[in-house]
Amino acid sequence: METISNLQQQLGLMSWPLLICSAITLTLLLERFVQLLLFTRLGPQNIQQLLGETNAADQQQLNKLAADLSGHRALMSRGIAMLIRHRHFQKPLREDAAGMWLQQKRQQLRTGLKLLALIGVLSPLIGLLGTVIGLIEMFKAVAQSSGSITPNDLADGLGIAMRTTAAGLIVALPAISGAQLLGLWADKIISKLEHSLNYCNLWMEGITLTEAAADKKTVQQPSVCTEQPEAQI
Repeated sequence: METISNLQQQLGLMSWPLLICSAITLTLLLERFVQLLLFTRLGPQNIQQLLGETNAADQQQLNKLAADLSGHRALMSRGIAMLIRHRHFQKPLREDAAGMWLQQKRQQLRTGLKLLALIGVLSPLIGLLGTVIGLIEMFKAVAQSSGSITPNDLADGLGIAMRTTAAGLIVALPAISGAQLLGLWADKIISKLEHSLNYCNLWMEGITLTEAAADKKTVQQPSVCTEQPEAQI
């Protein structure tokens, strides 16, 4: 409570709005970072290795793989499990299901980022409003004062007024930068998910994109007749 009272003395009326914005920013940044970290525990290379070790024609292996992947927290494993469970449908239907699933996960990954961006925009305005209110209060006190006004009195009032602008910028910087960085991270995750789902969809159709050495083909040269025609006598 002593810390909050000190902040109220330094920031004035805008102390509580700035404290609320800072608490929401810190909570969202931590929650989004942990969620994105958990969702990316399984990479495309691991998925390709698992699919390479599985026989696409063996239904028992496919059921076991889908069950194992469904228990993971990584989005990539859940997406592959979803496609394997729908392997009996035609390829266009699986692509539609994968597209809708990706859209849902894109919204899930970007949850809270708009609120972070909004806090990044509002925090400097809140700080500026606190500065303006502080200046108004300072000039009102100066007008009501009957004694001499020293530069120290003006400097003290200006310092208190400017602190709210600084506090607003301090809250806005991590909010805006966090929203942008987490958004880029989410887009990268979605791109990897889309690539892995397309790879799995082709794999179930019997098409693999693994690099393999090309088969050597023997080129048969046409036989050339070396026999000379018999000389006519």
